[in-house]
Amino acid sequence: MAIPTTTREYRLPKYDGYQSLTIQEASLPPPKAGEVLVKIIAVSLQYRDLIVSKGSYPLGCKDNVVPGSDMAGEIIAVGSDVDGFKKGDRVCANFALDHVFGDVNEKIKSTGLGAPIDGVLTEYKSFPAYSLVHIPPHLSYIEASTLPCAALTAYNALMGPVPLKAGDTVLVQGTGGVSIFALQFAKASGATVIATSSSDEKLKIAKKLGADHLINYKQVPEWEKEVLKITEGRGVDHIVEVGGAGTLMKSLTAVRYAGWVHVIGFVAGAGDVSNLPVVALGKGAIIRGILIGSRDQFESMNRLIIAQKLKPIVDKVFTFEQAKEAYAYLESQKHVGKVVIKVAKD
Repeated sequence: MAIPTTTREYRLPKYDGYQSLTIQEASLPPPKAGEVLVKIIAVSLQYRDLIVSKGSYPLGCKDNVVPGSDMAGEIIAVGSDVDGFKKGDRVCANFALDHVFGDVNEKIKSTGLGAPIDGVLTEYKSFPAYSLVHIPPHLSYIEASTLPCAALTAYNALMGPVPLKAGDTVLVQGTGGVSIFALQFAKASGATVIATSSSDEKLKIAKKLGADHLINYKQVPEWEKEVLKITEGRGVDHIVEVGGAGTLMKSLTAVRYAGWVHVIGFVAGAGDVSNLPVVALGKGAIIRGILIGSRDQFESMNRLIIAQKLKPIVDKVFTFEQAKEAYAYLESQKHVGKVVIKVAKD
């Protein structure tokens, strides 16, 4: 096929919610040296996409951004000086394009797709080849589109400075994308998993995925005490903390002495954390913020996904023209796992 010279893309001309999403046609230059041009097949949505659309993303956002950070697609053209990729390869781009290895810094953070720079809710996009990874062969484009943010965040949390090991106990909060991936990675690694949710129906799905203990936090508001009961007073080794200030103090109660609380979100809203230093000190707990992960970690995660034949959980798929409906469904919190927009045919 001829290399396209235009692309349809969504932009956010105003930050007053996803209803401002606007499709427009834009020119598409050929890939530069070191770049590849990708036909984007699928894009998965994150909670971050909702708050970007509302102008409340705390890490900042450019004007009139192309939203979306997570994609899977096919390389259709290759610039000069590119090694390791060819036309026809199936690829995902890393969330922060310049996070190739090691720790995050301010420069790397400024290359996060869909906020400080234009994202992936578009038909075609050029990427630096160093930002890409090959898609595991057993995954579809729709499944692979869920990997760059949700899966890699969960992997980085559990396989970070002190990696999860068989016999550990992991607490996952809720049944959103990161939590479901954390459940899958933990079970693949031989850990015991405690899952919380406000919905018994969602907890049934978590059980099917291998969760060993289930807690409905609407029925058991003091869920942290139930966690201690389940672990016979020891507490859990790792907590995937998605609630933020609204749940952090409960997580510090539920974690074991010298255990890990991996802070990856703030969906529970405000809460009183004024006593946090005292409680964290008293537990010797490690509170670690997670900013997704590097391309090297992405490649390591994919090896685990391939070895265990793990399959992402996709709740619902929308067409490119239904992007607003996809955002609305994500906002409704009815989903378990991931919400995906199908941009093009495979």
